[in-house]
Amino acid sequence: MRPRARELGLRPGQFAPGPLNAITDVAGVLVGQVTRIEGEGIRTGVTAILPHGGNPYVERVPAGLAVINGFGKLAGATQLQELGELETPIVLTNTLAVGRAVEAVVDWTLARNPEARSVNAVVGETNDGRLNDIRARGVTGEDVLAALDSATSGPVDEGSVGAGTGTMAFGWKGGIGTSSRVLPPALGGFTLGALVQSNYGGVLLMDGLPVGQALGRFYLREHADGGDADGSVMVVIATDAPLSDRNLQRLAMRATAGLARTGAAFSDGSGDYAIAFSTHEGVCRGAGYRAGQGALPDWPNDRMSPLFVAVAEAVEEAVLNSLLRATTIESRDPANGRRRRGEAIDIEAVQALLAQRG
Repeated sequence: MRPRARELGLRPGQFAPGPLNAITDVAGVLVGQVTRIEGEGIRTGVTAILPHGGNPYVERVPAGLAVINGFGKLAGATQLQELGELETPIVLTNTLAVGRAVEAVVDWTLARNPEARSVNAVVGETNDGRLNDIRARGVTGEDVLAALDSATSGPVDEGSVGAGTGTMAFGWKGGIGTSSRVLPPALGGFTLGALVQSNYGGVLLMDGLPVGQALGRFYLREHADGGDADGSVMVVIATDAPLSDRNLQRLAMRATAGLARTGAAFSDGSGDYAIAFSTHEGVCRGAGYRAGQGALPDWPNDRMSPLFVAVAEAVEEAVLNSLLRATTIESRDPANGRRRRGEAIDIEAVQALLAQRG
């Protein structure tokens, strides 16, 4: 079992994490994952995030979307932006599996809602084709249903699992990572959690430590004295703060700060997205809300700043966890038969750098 960031002494930010230091510290949030490692080429999977254990189509939650760089295939984005709510779980997978994932999410939703005639399935992706035989279309609808049906609270598997099985980040093996923050009572006492699918590049920083430069892997290295900055990152943020969809959009945009702290290049070919949602009962958009009953609480604008800080911290640490927990993945390129290797970052080398910096 490879260490998480805090086990190495890395503690980004000022706020304390929740007991699991995961998105599931936000009460009710569930995560399910399916990992596909088959033969010499299939290295991919699915990660599903459910806002609660009920029926998300009936008990919708407010949500906001930030498009940091739009080089991606995020299904359901425009309706999410227009209505500011989720009516399905969020599913993450690889680029060429988005269509199958949408079909599976629609099937899953229709089976639970016989009256439904329209479903806005929200499916995000990153391209894992550097390690995965993406043209083989290894993810099936059954995989997506299995991830949805197996979603649970509790600890979240990280690294080379689920939708992060075949991803790369900063020249090393990337993957799934998660973290959380709990605000002190004077600032609302809310919990915020983040989950990332890291598949992007730049010059890696770990809590301010220039790991990428020290270990010789970074974007534009050949011009700076290589790395590949293209890829993508999906960020999912959950909170129990009573936020409107407008303030959730603002919250999602602050994920950019967390990514920047990791050294992200935000390159032309990187699809970078963040989705934030609230589980607070007072803002849940159930039958009463749609009937126009009751007033919705909305956390004031001038008290949002601590949440902005928390999301930057949680996203930063989630990325670090995705890298540190990832294991080396090897495959064979079907086009030319060459071996491909996504090497996990060297934990001992990182520890040595930390020791040098005290």
